[in-house]
Amino acid sequence: MSARAVDFQSINVAADPDGLAQLQKLGVRTVPVVARGERYVMGLSLRDVGEFLGLDDQGPGMLPPAQLVQRLDRVLNAAQRYLRQLPDDLMTAELPGRARSYRDLTYHIFQIARAFLGVASGEELTYQKLGEQPGDDLVTFADIADDGDATRRDILAWWAEQGADRDFDATVATYYGPQSLHETLERTTWHTAQHVRQMLMILDGLDIVPDGGAIGERELAGLPLPKEVWDG
Repeated sequence: MSARAVDFQSINVAADPDGLAQLQKLGVRTVPVVARGERYVMGLSLRDVGEFLGLDDQGPGMLPPAQLVQRLDRVLNAAQRYLRQLPDDLMTAELPGRARSYRDLTYHIFQIARAFLGVASGEELTYQKLGEQPGDDLVTFADIADDGDATRRDILAWWAEQGADRDFDATVATYYGPQSLHETLERTTWHTAQHVRQMLMILDGLDIVPDGGAIGERELAGLPLPKEVWDG
């Protein structure tokens, strides 16, 4: 919406009781949501948001699936490198203004990709699937990195074995409504990339130079990412 010069108010329902009450009045249990009065649309599909707002310019088209998988691989590769640089005494530290630990955030980065593999196999993408918590065996950031790198290899194996031949126009079931497999892959890629951008800000705050350099145009060009790393 910022990129399309749409005026809006951003409400963090975790920190704003009135905002949470507005959300509950709509009958919605998850965010993000874009609302005008009593009408709303789930904000997880950018194209649904554009249609809801009546935007003629929907922005650039989606990258081809092969490029999206390539970008996702690069982002996941960077994530596991950065993870190995984080001090383990921050595992239970919480992100500023958010009830989410560094441990949960970093595990979630790879859970997004795991959830996509489930959708590609015919499962419904549920909110609970994306919100799965790390197991008790993941006690260090290196543990999460190793677990996540296995997921990265699973993505590449899926693409090599069947992904390139899939019908990406096919509809899949998600908790925010029917979506094409192509749209779901695009969201998987930019959703992951946005969290890795947040990891870079964490490293910067710790005065740690990111191993292999920060992700940039090579990984992010063509993805519908917001300008800001954190929502204001």
